[in-house]
Amino acid sequence: MSSLKRQKKQKKTAVSLDDVKDLGTDLLTSTTSINNLPRLIAFLSPSSPSEFIVEAVLALQPFFVTILPEIYSYSRKKRDSEKEESDPEVVYKEWIRSRFDDFVDSLIKIAVSEETDRGVRDVAVDAIMDFVKLGKGGVFQSDIYYRFINSLIHSGSSVESFLSNFAPNYFKYLDVCYYTYISLFKITEKGVTIKIAEKGIMTSYKDNSELRREISIHNVYKILSQIPSLESRDLKSDYAMWNETGSLSKVKEQKSKDIKVQASTKLITKRMKSKFTKAWTSFLRIRLPVDVYKEVLVTIHQIVIPNISNPVILCDFLKSSYDMGGVISVMSLSGLFILMTEHSLEYPNYYIKLYALMTPDIFMAKYRARFFQLLDISLKSTYLPAYLAAAFAKKMSRLALSVPPSGALVIIAIIHNLLRRHPSINFLVDKVVGCEIDTSSESVQHSNGGLDGFDPFKIEEEDPVKSDAMRSSLWEIETLSHHYCPAVSRFVASLENDLTVRNKTTEITVTDFASGSYSTIFGEEVRRRIKQVPLAFYKVTPTSLFSESDFAGWSFVGQPDDEKKRTFEADSSENTDVKRRKTIC
Repeated sequence: MSSLKRQKKQKKTAVSLDDVKDLGTDLLTSTTSINNLPRLIAFLSPSSPSEFIVEAVLALQPFFVTILPEIYSYSRKKRDSEKEESDPEVVYKEWIRSRFDDFVDSLIKIAVSEETDRGVRDVAVDAIMDFVKLGKGGVFQSDIYYRFINSLIHSGSSVESFLSNFAPNYFKYLDVCYYTYISLFKITEKGVTIKIAEKGIMTSYKDNSELRREISIHNVYKILSQIPSLESRDLKSDYAMWNETGSLSKVKEQKSKDIKVQASTKLITKRMKSKFTKAWTSFLRIRLPVDVYKEVLVTIHQIVIPNISNPVILCDFLKSSYDMGGVISVMSLSGLFILMTEHSLEYPNYYIKLYALMTPDIFMAKYRARFFQLLDISLKSTYLPAYLAAAFAKKMSRLALSVPPSGALVIIAIIHNLLRRHPSINFLVDKVVGCEIDTSSESVQHSNGGLDGFDPFKIEEEDPVKSDAMRSSLWEIETLSHHYCPAVSRFVASLENDLTVRNKTTEITVTDFASGSYSTIFGEEVRRRIKQVPLAFYKVTPTSLFSESDFAGWSFVGQPDDEKKRTFEADSSENTDVKRRKTIC
């Protein structure tokens, strides 16, 4: 009996697609079918069939669109009298408003869920954005949009696939970008206040795990980076608004009628920059995961600095990043350099930190090309002190002995430019090392007063002032002329010719060598036309493996053939006698 009852209940509760369509049709055609509203909303779940969701949205969206003015005109203030509380019309409006909120929440859940098909997600997103557009009296409904962005960020999954369709369709509208910045500012500010309230615990969201928090931060960054910059927009032609009656559109209408369109463009740009600045500065104040931190540093000079209201407010973030050392310092160099050269930022320790960054690891870093370009530009000023230019030249020449050939080519190019820009350090090229005697050294002293193998330069010293580079010389450049890589040795030879004939030569473009590697050097050698082809045989048969000039005092001449023959016969007879003795025994 119990099984029969269950089957009857399942037959009664089973709903087909036609039933959903009938519920929607009745809701739109008859006011007596208002109770179909919660039944249709119940189908709006990520686990529901896609057909049911689409039919429910197609019925509920036009229903609510027609009564939106009534919904938002109703005030949700507390009622003062019991008579107003028992008023059927007031109760009905409250119930409709509550159902509308449920409908929007269901649409947001469908839009941000990974279980939802892409087609259904597009339908839900379009419905949400329509309500955003047709909000209170036609004004941009920022409350709904904030709830949508907030749920999207805290969905627990990446928004990359979602933004692939949403960004090109909606981020082309200025007001959508404007309110996106406002929503992201509120979300990140909430995270910062929670972090401070928890006495330094670096977490932005109390109830979520560290992994969920990192996903949320990734989502915030991806949304920020997907919004087109103001520089890429032409505000005169690319002036589209999702809501033509919003605050930004009113500015456009008033200014275009009274004064000029240029004035409205400047005002909109000012407002957009203000919201852009608040969103990014709030985002950079929270603790970022390492991968997001690196991505921000790589793109900050292209995305953030040109569009922010006052770029100098980023100095603390960039200085702290530059002081970390390693790859983080290399990545922050671009942004800090722009602030110093274009926005008059003073940073006295810039060259000291830059000097400390020059290690063998930098020649294998991913962003080494940009680093070498900035290094060459940083050393371009003719007002650079001689000791500083000498320290950089000496340290780079010492590193050239241990870095790959591609790194040695970059170093030679930068040293070439340094010697041309700063003639005061040219003495390092021809100076003889060892003019000063170190009493603590036990090296053998030559007749010229120098020490054999002693170089006063201190490569471990991080301060270029204390490195004693002015007492040393660039003997490493002469060593590179015998480098095993032909490209390096040829480049050193060209460097010597350029320094002797300065009037006929120019500075070397470091960009041509900054991104070099073994593959690029090999490719150039293969394409290079050579006059003398290496042979696989000897023109003259060698008599020894090494020449006598390579090892003074040694002789590598072989024995005559007659002597070799006598020696072989003596050895063979001796071996024969030994074998006979063993046989007898």
